[in-house]
Amino acid sequence: MSRAKLSLLLLPLMLLRGAGAAQPKSGDAATAATPILIELFTSEGCSSCPPADAWLKQIDQSQPIPGAQAIVLSEHVDYWNHDGWKDPYSSSFFTDRQSAYVRALGGSSPYTPQMILNGATELQLSNQAEIAQAFKKAANAQQLAVNISALKVAGDSQPVLHAHIEADGALSKRNADVYAVVALDHAESEVLHGENGGRHLTHAAVALDLVRVGKLEKGKLFSQDFQTKLKAGLDPKNLRLIVFIQESGPGEVLGAALKEVYPPAN
Repeated sequence: MSRAKLSLLLLPLMLLRGAGAAQPKSGDAATAATPILIELFTSEGCSSCPPADAWLKQIDQSQPIPGAQAIVLSEHVDYWNHDGWKDPYSSSFFTDRQSAYVRALGGSSPYTPQMILNGATELQLSNQAEIAQAFKKAANAQQLAVNISALKVAGDSQPVLHAHIEADGALSKRNADVYAVVALDHAESEVLHGENGGRHLTHAAVALDLVRVGKLEKGKLFSQDFQTKLKAGLDPKNLRLIVFIQESGPGEVLGAALKEVYPPAN
């Protein structure tokens, strides 16, 4: 996709941003904004994916949705790895998660790039007006309160990420699952082969690990400590933790929160 076409994709985001003040990505100030989870299924082996990666990065950085906090996730699938380049961030887990979405949403087959809004709506980058309407609707939807506290990374040779997760199920009409995702704030690659051979690619919010923490029961408070081992060599200053509540299926996302391990200084 040309830079001109990419600029056309990003233009509606700038217009959205002009409609209201930009929202923070994480921290206490973000709790006043309605969280919106945007999942991008992507691959470094797919020539159509870099514009979508750039679009997601722009959403993450500019926070253009008035009244909402866009919580983005890049989930790299592995079915492009046979085409000359093994995506270093790819996982069969995310391929399986995308396939589950395809079944739940009545699709025919997985493809990249594919975006899912709040677990229930597929976004087409070719229709920015429709995306703007979907964002507006999601920003006005009621969400369950999710809170991440006591977030830290401890240990040197085998670092472990620790956090405390709370979710308020008082307004929930049914049980749902609690998920935690450790993600890279920023990632990049020099792609040597495949459809993107010779390109320098950058990504935002790259999911490294997605785990089910527990179950939120309707009408009750979920409160639990969470910890997970990190790969050696990861920079804690480049990590964020995302927690979301999702109905089984996979179904609708009922609430979400994001916290950076080391928030940037104001």
